[in-house]
Amino acid sequence: MGEMSRGCILVYAAAIRDRYERGNRKERTRILDEFVMATGYHRRSAIRLLKSAPCGQRKATSGGRRGPNHRYQREVVPALRSAWESADWVCSRRLKPFMPKLWEALHRHGELVLAPAVKRQLCAMSNATMDRLIRCARRSTKP
Repeated sequence: MGEMSRGCILVYAAAIRDRYERGNRKERTRILDEFVMATGYHRRSAIRLLKSAPCGQRKATSGGRRGPNHRYQREVVPALRSAWESADWVCSRRLKPFMPKLWEALHRHGELVLAPAVKRQLCAMSNATMDRLIRCARRSTKP
């Protein structure tokens, strides 16, 4: 039997996807065996393809975007960068311990005015998160 093109495989998968999802374990095994024989796909890849949503559609359970939810507000990154620059680009391991005092000094002099929620997030942030959020700025700014 000749090889199928990627487009043909996707059409075939779309045609049997509904039957595969509705079938019991025995039926799914038979459908999967048939699909693997016809396409030459590895069994795990075939399962992944048959369980995925058709092109251009998302399953209802997938929600919105992929990846972790953002924990920090948008205002935190510019505030962190401003504090980091004010501390003369010190590493996050040294910046974190005195972030509350640095924020108070910057706030007192009108350099950094933040909402209380943003201040709490900035002071509670871990070293690794600080490094990750200022990574782009660190590359572009060489002290």
